Amino acid sequence: MSCFMSADDREQKRINAAIDKELKRSKSVLRKEYKLLLLGTGESGKSTFLKQMRIIHGKGFSHQDRSDFKQFVIQNIFSAIQAIIEAMDVLGIAYTNPDGDAYGKRIRAVSADNATDISSEQLQILIALWNDGGIRACFARSREYQLSSSAQYYFDGLDRIGAKDYVPTEQDVLRVRIPTTGINEYPFDFDRVTFRVIDVGGQRSERRKWIHCFECVTSIIFLAAISEYDQVLQEDDTQNRLEESLALFETILKAKWFEKSSFILFLNKKDLLEEKIKKSHLSDFFPEYDGAPGDPKDAKDFIKDMYLAVYETDRCIYWHYTCATDTENIKFVFDSVKDTILEIGLNALTLA
Repeated sequence: MSCFMSADDREQKRINAAIDKELKRSKSVLRKEYKLLLLGTGESGKSTFLKQMRIIHGKGFSHQDRSDFKQFVIQNIFSAIQAIIEAMDVLGIAYTNPDGDAYGKRIRAVSADNATDISSEQLQILIALWNDGGIRACFARSREYQLSSSAQYYFDGLDRIGAKDYVPTEQDVLRVRIPTTGINEYPFDFDRVTFRVIDVGGQRSERRKWIHCFECVTSIIFLAAISEYDQVLQEDDTQNRLEESLALFETILKAKWFEKSSFILFLNKKDLLEEKIKKSHLSDFFPEYDGAPGDPKDAKDFIKDMYLAVYETDRCIYWHYTCATDTENIKFVFDSVKDTILEIGLNALTLA
């Protein structure tokens, strides 16, 4: 038949064949790449999880990389102590150290957002404040105001962090709080397969940007900070953080973009819940809780069941209790879901 084709027809056939060949090549490339979208409310641990992936499956953090985080560690310390000092005024808590008021004024005068180092004098003041009974009493009520979950970790390490030759450790890097803005994308290779992980800001103001990441998502990894059952949002002090997370989880489940995506639920910050539940009763914030007071297992299971209760689809959901700052825990958990993600992606391509 080709002998009866016009020159234009033959050229079109050649172009079509070239397009088909390129499509096959592209599909072969796509077979080796899986897109994972990290979602959750602000401070749920998404960025910490991504740092863990870099440590476990990426290039890690070099000496220079860790050095670059020093200013953020120091800014976190000043921001946290200033938050406690301000909360003392609101809560009517006094210093026990006679010099506490003077120390507090000195630290309040520091521009936390611009701090890059801790002077010897500031270090001694910070240590004195952290040892002050009033500061400790206010810290114990941190659910009543906004305070980073890493505050105690850094305060307990002030002597180390205040050293002149201080370089952040991997754990320091994992715990540093830098709010995610916009969209960050990181590829990780696993045995000739690439996982492209997308991290987006979790605050309400950042969520409108999420739609740009919604196409061709293999799996959603949703992080929920289960220790925040007794806290309110930074951007809305009338909204319980866990309730906000549950509502967001339900919204994402019902989104049309993710009808073919698998869901993985990381019930994160289990370590903080296990400590907090001994002092802050879950039933005070969720009256329907009927588990044993102060029991970590009952509390974790109750919160897990609340998330699973909104999962009204026939699709499987894979859930795990996690501690995003624990490298071994995240390695174990991610290894357990990696094969599942690969299998789901393979099935989707087979059906395509």
